[in-house]
Amino acid sequence: MTCLMDKKSLVIAAIPAFNEEKTISKVILLAQKHVDKVVVCDDGSTDLTRVIAERLGAEVIRHERNLGYGAAIQSLFRRARELDADVIVTLDADGQHDPVEIPALLKPVLKDDVDVAVGSRFLDKERRLEDMPFYRRLGVKAITRLTGVAVNHELSDAQHGFRAYGRKALEGLRLSEDGMGVSVEILLKAREQGLMVVEVPVGCSYRGLETSSRGPLRHGVGVVMSIVRLVVEERPLVLLGVPGIISLLVGVLFGVWMLQIYATEGHIVTNIALASMAFLLIGLFAVFTAITLYAITRLMQRTNKQ
Repeated sequence: MTCLMDKKSLVIAAIPAFNEEKTISKVILLAQKHVDKVVVCDDGSTDLTRVIAERLGAEVIRHERNLGYGAAIQSLFRRARELDADVIVTLDADGQHDPVEIPALLKPVLKDDVDVAVGSRFLDKERRLEDMPFYRRLGVKAITRLTGVAVNHELSDAQHGFRAYGRKALEGLRLSEDGMGVSVEILLKAREQGLMVVEVPVGCSYRGLETSSRGPLRHGVGVVMSIVRLVVEERPLVLLGVPGIISLLVGVLFGVWMLQIYATEGHIVTNIALASMAFLLIGLFAVFTAITLYAITRLMQRTNKQ
């Protein structure tokens, strides 16, 4: 056990895994040197991932079918709460996260009252990421910039899954995203709850990873859509209600213009009439959607407080 850990603290390594029989053994064996317990979520693997993890002494949560990275993280969070864990560290089973760096992530959570420590591939300028594909680096930076705007927090790496969570975060973060967007959802909800989030420089290895099979474009689009959905759900009146009202006003202006032409020239200009109807319909839809989302959000907040 590392000297960074308080003996009273139960520290768990939480590993989501999907068909990672080639790499998971090394990850588990290295992680076991720095934590009290390793819990693996086998997200519908069809290979020997589960068997290998169990034989190495890890506890395995089994999804009968592949539900997604976010669903695996949710299952790991639930199990950590059941075990009354003080800190969990999430890391991937494919070997891109180095378990040797677990103590670096644990340190601020165990010693500095930090709630969430996020690993960053870009904080340490001396670390080189030549093996990180250019498209992936570009995508991570773009998503990080978008996430930073959404959470109002200067981040260097919003998508890294190598993270540590303290008890307050573990108890307070109730997640719903099943896909890769869960990384952003965590940051948004951490901001909502006033949790302290810091970044810690860590490395990342892409050598030997079958990145082409991971659908980077689909991954990126999915994360961006998750960000948009989460932000809209958080502030529906501002992000949907205000544009909806503006659209209604524009529709009314087009309608008045159409009526003026009809009064002076005796005919209806079809294009103006269609524009008026389109803006009015879009505005009504946006306003009603904003009100509905606001009501649902308030209801969920009250339910969570009970």
